[in-house]
This record gives sequence, structure tokens and C-alpha cells, in this order.
Amino acid sequence: MRVRVQPRASRNEIVGWREDVLSVRVTAPPVNGRANAAVGALLAAALGLRPSAVTVVRGEKGRDKLVSVAGLSPDQLRARLETTEGGR
Repeated sequence: MRVRVQPRASRNEIVGWREDVLSVRVTAPPVNGRANAAVGALLAAALGLRPSAVTVVRGEKGRDKLVSVAGLSPDQLRARLETTEGGR
């Protein structure tokens, strides 16, 4: 799944889908992989999965990332995230 990240935000939240890209905000700074870890934790919590099930595959140093989620089909992934938009 493609993810666009805003680091150093005021709170961790899933903003929503913009076309086929999921927008998220995390409070962590983009230093030493902390923002990537925060993205993984946020998505795992929203999807009801272990943090180890969410992996940044590409884009470790940029805002645009490709994230792999183990155990869910693309349709299941999108359905679960659409119910949690806004960080709920």
C-alpha cells in the first residue's frame, strides 16, 4: 500500500485516502527511523495487527512510502482503514 507521511504532526492519526494513497500523520520526527516505526505502530493498531505485520518496504527516508501488511488482502486492508479514518 502506498502511504504519504507527515512527520512531527501534533498527533498520530490516519487522515484518509487520496486516490490510492493513504495519508497519515505521526508525532515522531524523521530521525533514525522513528517516523517509520510510528507509521508501522499506527497502522498496526488501526488494523488490529501486531506491529511486526507492518513493514516499510520502500521510502525509508522520504514522505512517500510503500508499506507491506501481512495477513490482509488489499480489499480487506482498505475496508479496515476506511472505518478508522481520522485516527479512530
